[in-house]
Amino acid sequence: MTEIHTPRLLLRRWNDDDLVPMAEINADPHVMRWVDDGSVLDLDRTAEAIERWEEEWDEEGFGLFAVELLGSGELAGFTGLSVPEFLPEVRPDVAISWRFGSQFWGQGYASEAAHATLEFALQDRGLDRVISINRIGDDASENISRKLGMTPERETVHPVHRFALHVHAIDLTEFHG
Repeated sequence: MTEIHTPRLLLRRWNDDDLVPMAEINADPHVMRWVDDGSVLDLDRTAEAIERWEEEWDEEGFGLFAVELLGSGELAGFTGLSVPEFLPEVRPDVAISWRFGSQFWGQGYASEAAHATLEFALQDRGLDRVISINRIGDDASENISRKLGMTPERETVHPVHRFALHVHAIDLTEFHG
């Protein structure tokens, strides 16, 4: 089982106890504002998403980690690596992403988890490049991308929802873990 410990977090694979807290995160309109078309997800759609995330682990050797607070054991959200199938123009790149409950915003958890994920990408999975894809206007995610040392690479448009996207990238050979 793949686990990463940071000073405050445990990044791990998903388990059955994660469904309800992740569904609560996905049901928050503030959290989902910048995700796809902004629609919230119910319990069933969250279960389907977690199942897809776990399948990607099995197929790709990487995926989205459940992020747990070490102090309380609470599920704070996710961060991890995925193949951005929805945006074929960036293939074969692997994307880093994150989603945290709003009660966990502003505390550096997303940056801490994303930094550990980049180290995982480079050291454990041998990736030499990672991108992030953020909606233009999502300043919090843009800030995390910059904190990771990622640089803007291009602007594009979501092929389905037609909103503007920023693509940032980092060459992991230049990443300082």
